[in-house]
Amino acid sequence: MGNEDLRLGLDLGGTKIELIALDRAHRTLLRQRVPTPREDYAATLHTIADLVRAAERELGARGTVGIGTPGAISPATGRMKNCNSTWLNGRPLKEDLEQLLGREIRLANDANCFALSEAVDGAAAGAAVVFGVILGTGCGGGIVVDGRVLTGANAIAGEWGHNPLPWPRDDERPGPACYCGRHGCIETWLSGPGLSRDLRVATGLDLSAAAIATRAEAGDPDCAAALERYEDRLARGLAHVINLLDPEVIVLGGGVSNIARLYENVPRLWGRYVFSDRVDTRLVPPLHGDSSGVRGAAWLWAE
Repeated sequence: MGNEDLRLGLDLGGTKIELIALDRAHRTLLRQRVPTPREDYAATLHTIADLVRAAERELGARGTVGIGTPGAISPATGRMKNCNSTWLNGRPLKEDLEQLLGREIRLANDANCFALSEAVDGAAAGAAVVFGVILGTGCGGGIVVDGRVLTGANAIAGEWGHNPLPWPRDDERPGPACYCGRHGCIETWLSGPGLSRDLRVATGLDLSAAAIATRAEAGDPDCAAALERYEDRLARGLAHVINLLDPEVIVLGGGVSNIARLYENVPRLWGRYVFSDRVDTRLVPPLHGDSSGVRGAAWLWAE
């Protein structure tokens, strides 16, 4: 295998770091995931470098490296900003990794990588405008237009999670405190921890987003009510996106995207908030599932 035939993608998440190796035909040669060393920048760097070196040893080839991260590289400083994995903020992540790995790498926001993977050959293949949403540890968004990621002048295009929840009810103001310093950001309501917090505040129950969905399905009234509140908030949040971008497809990713009922219930609700006589935007789960973001990172080196 030639050097140019191996593409390595990494997804640097809040709880896990995942690596994928793709060949030129987009086939997966290798996948590995390890826990993220939280709050430890040096350990995060070395974990990424070790994953790359181990993959290249196993496959007997050196590849291109693309990395999806929370936040973005500041055009002003070259350092990371806006990461909910806050130990990355203010760090020269790209430079440090290039030094460790001895080559150029490409680095992009994780939601942009996710949106790119699904727009190229996933659930939104062929759509001109795609909005990709990560509903996980945090809450990110990415925009792909005609197969290309929209980054923006400030490298924040699609940063939907740090807008306020639209049309807030009286009991939703001022909203939970966010690590960004404000209150009531979409991320504080629609991330996995946001759904858990909402149930905890309402009932005292401390459950993961997945457990809430399972119990709601089994008829638990408290969990069902929490999920209904979540669906209405998601409909409001996505209605803002539709009013602004008018995408053909919105693809959900992250752990919360595994809750199947969202795809039926949220489009049924968002019509009351969208400024149109009807809404043709499709809300879909990712074709590539949990590996979509990491595939998109490898795609950063596509032809």
